[in-house]
Amino acid sequence: MSRSTLAIRFSYAIHTNPSPRRSNDHMPSEPLQIELSTIAEPPGRILRLHGPLVLGNLRPFRAELRKDDTLLTILDISGVPFMDSTGIGEIVNFYSRCQANSARLILVGPSPRVSALLHMTRIDTLLTIVPTLEAALQ
Repeated sequence: MSRSTLAIRFSYAIHTNPSPRRSNDHMPSEPLQIELSTIAEPPGRILRLHGPLVLGNLRPFRAELRKDDTLLTILDISGVPFMDSTGIGEIVNFYSRCQANSARLILVGPSPRVSALLHMTRIDTLLTIVPTLEAALQ
Protein backbone atom coordinates (compact mmCIF):
# COMPACT_ATOMS: atom_id res chain seq x y z
CA MET A 1 0.00 0.00 0.00
CA SER A 2 1.46 3.32 -1.07
CA ARG A 3 1.02 6.51 0.86
CA SER A 4 0.94 9.95 -0.64
CA THR A 5 3.30 12.29 1.15
CA LEU A 6 4.14 15.93 0.95
CA ALA A 7 0.66 17.34 0.46
CA ILE A 8 1.99 20.54 1.99
CA ARG A 9 5.63 21.22 2.62
CA PHE A 10 7.44 24.06 4.27
CA SER A 11 10.43 24.43 6.50
CA TYR A 12 11.85 26.96 8.83
CA ALA A 13 14.73 27.30 11.19
CA ILE A 14 14.22 27.83 14.86
CA HIS A 15 16.74 30.34 16.08
CA THR A 16 17.68 30.13 19.69
CA ASN A 17 20.03 32.25 21.69
CA PRO A 18 22.34 29.55 22.97
CA SER A 19 24.51 30.33 25.92
CA PRO A 20 28.21 30.73 25.21
CA ARG A 21 30.13 27.50 25.10
CA ARG A 22 31.57 26.53 28.43
CA SER A 23 34.82 24.64 28.67
CA ASN A 24 33.05 21.46 29.85
CA ASP A 25 30.56 21.39 26.96
CA HIS A 26 31.13 18.54 24.56
CA MET A 27 29.32 20.04 21.61
CA PRO A 28 28.89 23.62 20.48
CA SER A 29 25.45 25.17 20.74
CA GLU A 30 23.62 25.05 17.44
CA PRO A 31 20.10 26.00 16.42
CA LEU A 32 17.48 23.33 15.82
CA GLN A 33 15.80 23.33 12.42
CA ILE A 34 12.43 21.69 11.93
CA GLU A 35 11.03 20.78 8.53
CA LEU A 36 7.35 19.83 8.39
CA SER A 37 5.69 17.68 5.74
CA THR A 38 2.16 16.33 5.79
CA ILE A 39 0.97 12.85 4.88
CA ALA A 40 -2.35 12.49 3.13
CA GLU A 41 -3.20 8.90 4.07
CA PRO A 42 -3.37 8.18 6.93
CA PRO A 43 -3.56 11.79 8.02
CA GLY A 44 -0.22 12.59 9.56
CA ARG A 45 2.94 14.60 9.51
CA ILE A 46 6.67 14.20 9.26
CA LEU A 47 8.90 16.40 11.40
CA ARG A 48 12.53 16.35 10.24
CA LEU A 49 14.91 17.69 12.85
CA HIS A 50 18.38 19.03 12.12
CA GLY A 51 20.57 20.06 15.04
CA PRO A 52 20.80 19.17 18.72
CA LEU A 53 17.65 18.47 20.71
CA VAL A 54 18.61 20.11 24.00
CA LEU A 55 17.14 22.38 26.65
CA GLY A 56 17.97 25.58 24.75
CA ASN A 57 16.05 24.37 21.67
CA LEU A 58 13.18 22.65 23.45
CA ARG A 59 10.45 25.31 23.57
CA PRO A 60 9.92 25.61 19.77
CA PHE A 61 10.14 21.81 19.41
CA ARG A 62 7.48 21.35 22.07
CA ALA A 63 5.25 23.95 20.41
CA GLU A 64 5.57 22.18 17.04
CA LEU A 65 4.68 18.81 18.56
CA ARG A 66 1.58 20.24 20.22
CA LYS A 67 0.30 22.16 17.17
CA ASP A 68 -1.50 19.24 15.61
CA ASP A 69 -3.40 16.16 16.78
CA THR A 70 -2.86 13.91 13.78
CA LEU A 71 -3.15 10.14 13.89
CA LEU A 72 0.50 9.70 12.89
CA THR A 73 3.62 11.68 13.68
CA ILE A 74 6.89 10.58 12.16
CA LEU A 75 9.81 12.20 13.90
CA ASP A 76 12.89 12.00 11.67
CA ILE A 77 15.83 12.50 14.02
CA SER A 78 18.53 11.39 11.59
CA GLY A 79 19.83 14.97 11.60
CA VAL A 80 20.07 15.14 15.40
CA PRO A 81 23.69 14.58 16.44
CA PHE A 82 22.86 14.51 20.15
CA MET A 83 20.08 15.15 22.65
CA ASP A 84 19.91 15.66 26.38
CA SER A 85 17.44 14.44 28.98
CA THR A 86 15.01 17.27 28.21
CA GLY A 87 14.85 16.16 24.57
CA ILE A 88 14.17 12.58 25.62
CA GLY A 89 11.59 13.76 28.14
CA GLU A 90 9.72 15.76 25.53
CA ILE A 91 9.63 12.80 23.13
CA VAL A 92 8.34 10.51 25.91
CA ASN A 93 5.72 13.08 26.95
CA PHE A 94 4.55 13.35 23.35
CA TYR A 95 4.48 9.54 23.08
CA SER A 96 2.20 9.44 26.15
CA ARG A 97 -0.06 12.04 24.56
CA CYS A 98 -0.21 9.96 21.37
CA GLN A 99 -1.14 6.85 23.36
CA ALA A 100 -3.96 8.72 25.12
CA ASN A 101 -5.32 9.90 21.75
CA SER A 102 -4.92 6.58 19.88
CA ALA A 103 -2.25 8.17 17.69
CA ARG A 104 1.14 6.80 16.65
CA LEU A 105 4.65 8.16 16.98
CA ILE A 106 7.51 6.71 14.94
CA LEU A 107 11.14 7.76 15.39
CA VAL A 108 13.32 7.56 12.29
CA GLY A 109 17.07 7.18 11.90
CA PRO A 110 18.66 7.99 15.23
CA SER A 111 22.42 8.53 15.07
CA PRO A 112 24.63 6.00 16.88
CA ARG A 113 25.04 8.44 19.77
CA VAL A 114 21.28 9.02 20.08
CA SER A 115 20.58 5.29 19.65
CA ALA A 116 22.94 4.52 22.53
CA LEU A 117 21.13 7.06 24.70
CA LEU A 118 17.71 5.62 23.80
CA HIS A 119 19.01 2.13 24.59
CA MET A 120 20.66 3.16 27.87
CA THR A 121 17.41 4.76 29.07
CA ARG A 122 15.37 1.83 27.70
CA ILE A 123 13.25 4.25 25.68
CA ASP A 124 13.97 2.03 22.67
CA THR A 125 11.70 -0.61 24.23
CA LEU A 126 8.85 1.89 24.45
CA LEU A 127 8.93 3.65 21.08
CA THR A 128 8.70 2.45 17.50
CA ILE A 129 12.11 3.19 15.97
CA VAL A 130 12.94 2.51 12.32
CA PRO A 131 16.14 3.13 10.36
CA THR A 132 14.69 5.03 7.39
CA LEU A 133 11.80 7.26 6.44
CA GLU A 134 10.76 4.71 3.81
CA ALA A 135 10.39 2.07 6.53
CA ALA A 136 8.24 4.45 8.60
CA LEU A 137 5.90 5.05 5.66
CA GLN A 138 5.23 1.35 5.08
